Amino acid sequence: MALTERSQDLSAVRAGRREWTALGVLMLPLLLVSMDVSVLYFAIPSIAADLRPGATQQLWILDMYGFVLAGLLVTMGSLGDRVGRRKLLLFGAGLFGAASLAAAYAHSPGALIGARALLGVAGACLMPSTLALIRTLFQDPAQRAKAVTLWTTVMASGISLGPVVSGALLEHFWWGAVFLINLPAMALLLVLAPVLLGESKGEAGGSRFDVLSAGLSLAALLPVIYGIKELAKGGWAVGPGAGVVVGVLIGVVFVVRQMRLEHPMVDLRLVRTPAYGGSLVVNLLSMAATVGFAVFLTQYLQSVLGQSPLEAALWSLVPAAGVMVAAPLAAALAQRVDRAYVMGGGFLVSAGGFAWLVVVDRATPLWVVLVGSAVYAAGLVSAMTLANELALGAAPPERAGAAAAVLEAGSELGGALGMAVLGSIGAAVYTAAMPPSAPAAARETLGGALGGAAGVVDAARSAFVSAMSGAAVGASLLMVLAAVLSLVVLRRRA
Repeated sequence: MALTERSQDLSAVRAGRREWTALGVLMLPLLLVSMDVSVLYFAIPSIAADLRPGATQQLWILDMYGFVLAGLLVTMGSLGDRVGRRKLLLFGAGLFGAASLAAAYAHSPGALIGARALLGVAGACLMPSTLALIRTLFQDPAQRAKAVTLWTTVMASGISLGPVVSGALLEHFWWGAVFLINLPAMALLLVLAPVLLGESKGEAGGSRFDVLSAGLSLAALLPVIYGIKELAKGGWAVGPGAGVVVGVLIGVVFVVRQMRLEHPMVDLRLVRTPAYGGSLVVNLLSMAATVGFAVFLTQYLQSVLGQSPLEAALWSLVPAAGVMVAAPLAAALAQRVDRAYVMGGGFLVSAGGFAWLVVVDRATPLWVVLVGSAVYAAGLVSAMTLANELALGAAPPERAGAAAAVLEAGSELGGALGMAVLGSIGAAVYTAAMPPSAPAAARETLGGALGGAAGVVDAARSAFVSAMSGAAVGASLLMVLAAVLSLVVLRRRA
């Protein structure tokens, strides 16, 4: 009798067809939000020819979306816990569709920058809501692991697909088409989400939203991420360095305020738990390696091998095949073995893939580079998936929105740190490998050398391959560190 009742209890919490259909609907906004990070890479030349933005305006057209998205993730995650995650998801879908329409028909650089900012606000509403709703839809740990695996794979795929979709659309349409593709998916979400998704709120639902904490969160994250990215691009400068310092100080004020609130925006007790806090750190290291090295791989394909942007984007999709196979296998293995061992193994596989790329030189065939990339991507994304699932499972359902948002904000910060750390390593190796007689611009970047004499270009390409090897060493060490942290901090954590 007791066994029968227990079986009934277990079946009651298992998700059925309705929940899995709802998950499929949630993947639509996630795919498009992640694609919008990179969808303008190919469209910028067409936008520049049509709207004629200045150099600074062009940078803001590219970066505004990511900055606003990163700055508002924590705020919107907490807001969803209070007003309702489905309600915030629907608001975000409507705003994303309207902002996409405004961006597609922007008549000036300022209008496009403003539309990109609204897209960032909408994306910040959508991303934590999708992950938080997974926490409420899937109570069974095994099913939730599969759902989070799909979530992580779709997010990573969206960033990779952005340039490919952009390039394909620009072959036949004008640049606004890269925004109009968002409209059908958002319309479908607005129709199906009210039918398939129930509303859910946290324990603070209905309580007054802390506007001051939201402002402090934005004021802390934006200057830190902006400063780190600027330092990665141009080296040390007083302005970006001061921005990082100011952001950190405001972050301290934010943390102190959270410690004093009854319903804080970020639950510091949750962050201090090994299961959540440890997952947050290894996820940050994963994104640092992923984003930091992706910059080198993209330049290698285009500037060293001479591929067109679309050709490079298509080749860069090849490593995703390894992810598609490895991520579900890792999730299944984690049901039988302590997930810390599976995560540690994944990070070590990733470290091996990066180590494989350390020996790349100018004569290395492309397939060798792609195999190494597939290995590091497979191990890394598999481990990241388990880290996301562990963090989400450690968070109580009533705090799922804020917990998901902090996890995603950590990913954004990790990406910025990866660009800075691995970029600095690569820049140092590149400068050391270039002959002293080369022009100053050629000694600084590969791009500065491409318009020069044939000998200078050849030397710069060889130096860049050495720089990519140096960045691969740094990424491999980050993965070893993540593996150690997984085994030490996350072992036997549920």
